Order: sequence, then structure tokens, then C-alpha cells
Amino acid sequence: MRNLHIPSRSPAYSKNAMVATSHPDASKMALNIMEKGGNAFDAAICAAAILGVVEAHSTGIGGDCFCIFYSQKDKKVRALNGSGRSLSNIDYNKVRLAENNSIDPYCADAVTIPGAVAAWTKINQDYGSLSLKEILTPAIDLAENGYVVADVIADMWKREKEKLTKDKDCKEVFLKQNEPYKAGDIHFQQNLAKTLREISVSGKDGFYDGWVADDIVKKLKSIEGRHTLNDFSNLTVEYMEPIFTNYRGYDVYECPPNGQGIVALMILNILEEFNLSSIDPDDFERVHLEAEATKIAFYHRNKYLGDPSFSNVPVEKLLSKDYAKKLSKKISYKKTIKELDILPLENHKDTVYISVVDKDRNCVSFINSIFHPFGSGIVCPSSGVLLHNRGASFNLDKKHPNFYEPNKRPMHTIIPGLVLKSKNPIIPFGVMGAHYQPVGQSHFLTNVIDYNMDVQLALDHKRSFFYDGVLSLEKTFSTDIIEKLKQVGHKIDFIDIPHGGGQAIMIKPNNVLVGGSDPRKDGIALGY
Repeated sequence: MRNLHIPSRSPAYSKNAMVATSHPDASKMALNIMEKGGNAFDAAICAAAILGVVEAHSTGIGGDCFCIFYSQKDKKVRALNGSGRSLSNIDYNKVRLAENNSIDPYCADAVTIPGAVAAWTKINQDYGSLSLKEILTPAIDLAENGYVVADVIADMWKREKEKLTKDKDCKEVFLKQNEPYKAGDIHFQQNLAKTLREISVSGKDGFYDGWVADDIVKKLKSIEGRHTLNDFSNLTVEYMEPIFTNYRGYDVYECPPNGQGIVALMILNILEEFNLSSIDPDDFERVHLEAEATKIAFYHRNKYLGDPSFSNVPVEKLLSKDYAKKLSKKISYKKTIKELDILPLENHKDTVYISVVDKDRNCVSFINSIFHPFGSGIVCPSSGVLLHNRGASFNLDKKHPNFYEPNKRPMHTIIPGLVLKSKNPIIPFGVMGAHYQPVGQSHFLTNVIDYNMDVQLALDHKRSFFYDGVLSLEKTFSTDIIEKLKQVGHKIDFIDIPHGGGQAIMIKPNNVLVGGSDPRKDGIALGY
């Protein structure tokens, strides 16, 4: 139980169903969907659509989606890869580059074909109880009639003001008299409402064919994009065999590559070689171990991860317990690892994660993203679609598994997770924050498994992240711990915006649901 003298929140409890998201409107309306007879899959899609309206800097129908779930129909864990592919016609002589010689994240080349809507419609067809029209109506209403801007979202809007001025259609939707919307303002997205209504009636075809696809392709062509209508109409999403590891008796499942869920599993395998429960959760040793395990796992990510349709990703080797044991021996409490070569990548944090459990105990772990804050900053004039820039994750090294080539999925940072105990699902969970996500997941799970925290306390707990040579700390660490970290060789920095966000729901042995929602976002966990 939390210390009642420290400002925080208690976890949410319920007997029937629960949803946890990063925004109250999404949680409330997704719960309403289940109260009206919908299931966890319906609620997850409803929440994702709402978040695409009210948390537009993080997600939307112009982005991608991954889902890992346990359905009572299948009695097993399944993963859906809803990430889109690059365009079919790449002209390498015209790819616009950023200063570091990577793909410019704010140009048409960075826009891969969005996969979210295809994923939503596939899940709805295969597992949903309600129609898309019923599921998407709350999001349509909020886009058409307005929603109230929340605090964390307003802060991000202010930070991204300059980006929002560069595309005239983006400026028209997301700025008011050339200024960002503020907390308490009412924001409308009428064109997006029209598009959501089209999808609610026509499903996948309402986005990837017809006037919506035509609007998106015309917009991209107007800024030197080479996307075609065929690129959109040919987009498919697919179920994939999930990957997993066992951490101290708990089976932790992730979506396979091209996502980075394998990194979270590698970190857990390495940490399992240490007796974490003998270390206080706030001690220097724990922060150091987590940083070093992250350093090792990210080295492997940056060397091997890409679209498995184009290159071999050695999943079995990377998840081997024997290999984790060898890697763990590189870690010393007295010094930091220096010899690993980490390829630097930009770290951007905007994604939404949704956890849902229904009365039948279907468990849905669902994540939707447009990558950078406000994605590419490119808005399509008639449809109101804000396009993501996931293609900026590709690199231009022809020998690398994540090389930018036609019809290819980029390495993806968004990773929903699911925990089983004795073959029964017990925790759909996720932590937002781009590259931080596998670290956040392992931190959350060790909080729950090694330190016996409830899901809310596990999400609340202070966070650190080793990335690109720097151990970045939230501003709640003690001076004593900071000095000890410096003494063993860590370069310390303090992050301006807290690391990520997150949601989780735990099914207790007595079948009671316990939900948590990260205080770093505006959200809430609700049940009935």
C-alpha cells in the first residue's frame, strides 16, 4: 500500500471490467462501451480513436498500432502487427536528409503508410462484439463538437508551437490565432470527424480507398512525396506469433520484431541474474544495474533489429537464458561498461497505451502512435488526418537490417506487453516513451514482481534511462544516489519531461481487477 503522507493516488478496483488510458474521456467512454455490451477489443478501439482526437500530439488514424492480447475465444496469446510499410517508389537521390545524414523526420519520405485503421478494423472483424459505428461514435462526437484540452497535452502543444506553423493545414487545425491551445480551451477537428464517420461506415476501405486516401496522397505529392493510391490500397496487417521469456515464474509476452519488445525481454533476462529483491528499489545498485542491462540490450537492438521479412533477426539467440547469463557477467557494481558501441537514435516520446480487461477476462494490451510529437506535422486538408513520421526510424546504411527500402516496415519503438502466470493472463501493461519503452516495461515489472508493488505504485516510481551515453534521471533522485552513480562512471543528466507514461491492469487471484494509470499523463483507470 502507498504511503498516505506522500501525494499520489490509489489504484482503481473493480469486479467486472476495467480500462486504463492516458486521458479521462478515453477511459470513461471505453468503459461505457463495455457497460453497453461491448468487449475489451471494442473498448480498446474506442479509446484509441478518442485519444487520436483529444491527444493528437501522441496518436491518431495517421499512425501505427500494435496489439497483444489474450482472448477467451482462442485461449492463447496473439499479437497483431499494425505497422505500415514504406512507399513502393523510393528515389534515393531525392530523399531529404536531416543534419545527421538521417531521413528528415518532417518530410514526405518519413511518412510510411499508416497501419492503425487497418489494425482496428481487423480486430473489430475478428474479435469485436459491436459495430465500428457504435465504437467510433464517441470519438466522432468529440472531434465534431469539441473537447476540453487537458494539462499535459497543453504543455506539449506549447513546446511544439514552431513545428505546428510549418504546414498551413496543420497550422489551421492546431493553432488558434497562431498560438497553441491552452489547458481548458475547447478544440474542434471537424474534418477528422468526417473521416472517422467514413471509417465507421466503410471500415478499412473508408481510409485506404476513396476520398480519404485520395486526399492523403494528393497532400504528400504536393510536398514531393512519391506515395501512390496503390501503396494505400495494398496495405495489410497481420497476426504474428508473440515472443516471450519467463521472468521469475511469470511469462512476459511481447510482439515480435520489427518492434523492440525483444529488448524488454533481454533486459529482464539479464536482470534475472541479479537478486534485485535484496536491493532497495531506490538504491544506487538498482539504478546502475538497470542502466547497464539497458546498454547491453540496446546494443543488440541497434545491431540486429529490423523487418524480419527482409533480414534475419536472431530472436532465439537474443532470448537465450544462457546468453543472458554471459551478458550479465559484463556488469560490475564498481564501474560502467565502456566497450559497447551504441548507435545513437533520436528519442521521441509520443504514443498512447491502453490496457483493457472485460467481464469475460479478455485482456487487451494496445498501443497507437504517430511517433514524434504531432508526427510529421503534415495535415491533409479535407480529411484532417495528421500523418506520422515512422519512416524516420529507418537508416540509410545498406548493410543494416533497418535500411530504408520499398514496402518495408521500420524498426518500431511501440510495444504493448502482457503477463501470464500458470498460463492465465494477469497483467496487460505498457509504458509509453519511444526508446524508453522496453526500459519502462522492465522497470514496471521488476517493481511488481521483485518489490511487490501494486500496479499504481509501480507506475508512479521514479525512473531513469541510459541512452546515447547519458543516464537521464527524473528530478526525484537523492543527491547521495546521484553521486554514487557518478563515481562508477555514469554521465548524469536530468530530463525536462518525465520518462514516458503507462497503464496496467492486474487480475488478482480472487478475480478482482486492480488498475493503474501513470501520473505523468492526464489519464485514469476506471472500472465497474
